[in-house]
Order: sequence, then C-alpha cells, then structure tokens
Amino acid sequence: MRPEASVILLTTLIGAGQGLFLALFTAHSLALFELVPAHNGHAFDAPGSAIALLLTGAGLVASFFHLGRPERAWRAIAQWRTSWLSREVIVLPAFMLAVFVYALVHWSGWRPVLAELPGGVAVDLATVVGLVAMVLAFALFICTGMIYACLPFLREWHSALTPINFVLLGCASGFTLAAAFSTWTAPDLTRLLAGYALAFTLLGFAGRGAALLRNRRLKPKSTLQTAIGIKHPRIVQKSMGFQSGSFNTREFFHGRAPGTLRWVRWAFLAAGFAAPAALLIAALYAPGTALLAAAFAIQFAGLLAERWFFFAEANHPQNLYYQAVA
Repeated sequence: MRPEASVILLTTLIGAGQGLFLALFTAHSLALFELVPAHNGHAFDAPGSAIALLLTGAGLVASFFHLGRPERAWRAIAQWRTSWLSREVIVLPAFMLAVFVYALVHWSGWRPVLAELPGGVAVDLATVVGLVAMVLAFALFICTGMIYACLPFLREWHSALTPINFVLLGCASGFTLAAAFSTWTAPDLTRLLAGYALAFTLLGFAGRGAALLRNRRLKPKSTLQTAIGIKHPRIVQKSMGFQSGSFNTREFFHGRAPGTLRWVRWAFLAAGFAAPAALLIAALYAPGTALLAAAFAIQFAGLLAERWFFFAEANHPQNLYYQAVA
C-alpha cells in the first residue's frame, strides 16, 4: 500500500498522546494507593494532559489532509455499527474531551471525594474522570488498530498483532515522553516512568518483531494465473496495456524498490527500539532531561519510519495484476 504522510502522523501522534495520558494516570493511580510519593497535580498532571491534548489534536488536524472533502468529515460517524473508522471518529473526540476535563480538574484543584474504597482510599473527581479517559484511550487504540486488522485481503495487517502493537508502541512513546516531562515537574516519578517506558519499548520490539516474522512466512493465496483466470504454468506480465500509471498503481503500491523497505526496516528497529532502550537504561541510573528527551525524539522518529513500513509492507492482491506499467 502507499503510505500517506497524514495517516502516518495521525496514528503516531495520537498514539503518543494516548500513551502520555496513560502514563500520567498510572502515576496518579499509584499515588492514590500510596505506592509512589504524592505529586503536584497542578504542575504535573494538568500540563502533561495539555501536552497529550496537543499531540492528539495535531494528529486530528493531520487526518484532514487525507480527506478529499474535509467539510464532509462529519459523515464518517454514520456507519458506527459496522465501521471501525466511524468508531474511531467518535472515540477520539470523546477521549480528548475526557483528557481536557482531567486537566481542568487538576489545574483548578477542585477534586471533591465521590466515594471511599474499603481500605479507606478516597476516590475523587480526578480519579473518576481519569478512569473514563483511560477506558477511552484503550478503546481508541483498539479502534485505530482494527481499522487495518479487520481487512482479511491485506494479510500483513489481518492479525491480532496489529492492534496489540498499536497499544504497545503508543505506550512506549507516551511513557518515554512522560519520563522526560517528569524531570521538570515530578522528579520522584522519573525512574518509575522510565522503567515503564523501557518495558513498553521492549514489549513493542517483541510484538513488532513477531509481526515481521509472521509476515515473512506469509504465502500469497492468489497467483498471477488466478488473477487473470489463465492456468498456463508460465505467465510473465510485460505491460498493462497502457503507457502511464493509474489510480490502482498509485494508491495500492508504495513505488519503492525492495532495498528501500529493507533499510527502513532496520532503521525503525534501531531508532524505534534499540537506541531508546539504551538511553532509557542509562536514564534509570542517571535521570536527566536531555537523555530522556533524546530518547523520545529518536524513538518518535523511529516510530514514524515504522508506520511508513507498516503501510508499505501491506501487499494488496490487485498488485498481482498491476505489476508493471510498460
């Protein structure tokens, strides 16, 4: 498939925003049960949630560049009963609204206690809103991943690994960003968040590596013979019958040489996983803003390459026929 820059930015930006919010709420939840030191929500959770909103908002803006008629974007919700894309369009603004309310509650400091757990733990408004946003974050991950995983004819995507990797890679980048942000606003949480980021980075590497190995073993169910309905044992396409490209050749094929895919694969494995893992390990021993900021920047660049490869790797069955222009 042809990678679209707008969709690459959409999925990586909102993934990082979701992961950042989950990191914030993880710290909030652990502090609620006194498993980590209490921190200042006004200085950590509120601006952190604002950054998460900026990332998801930037991804939402990027998505409009993929639309032929942006003014009709609202119609995308019409098929919510059967379309994962429609569900994503509904869940994304709902998640952003919940994160906005979460930030507002922490910024204002208005956190009335709504319930009390048996152990005496007070559940306030911020916790309830955070729980809602957390559920929406995971729902958004699933909706985004299932847009691609639900397509049986694109076998590289049609796997449970697709939504799983969307979750793991989004959490990896989001927790890494949270660790870098915490060095300014909540230093006591830096090692904790860096540890989570390292764990998600390693899990993301395992999940993405499993997908790469699976896709390498895939064997096409169709052949050139079945594509054109001729059973001759040796068929070689020389031309499509016209001298220029078409919608089919532009939209369903990335147009790059096999060598390009090989170096992009190694690049995203190095930048998306190996380099940030090494920096995160170093940060566990000597936390520093520059170290963790570099880890996030390198990882995000690597995940942009990973997402480009994700789209380019998918081989549409129509390419069996549209193999050469002339």
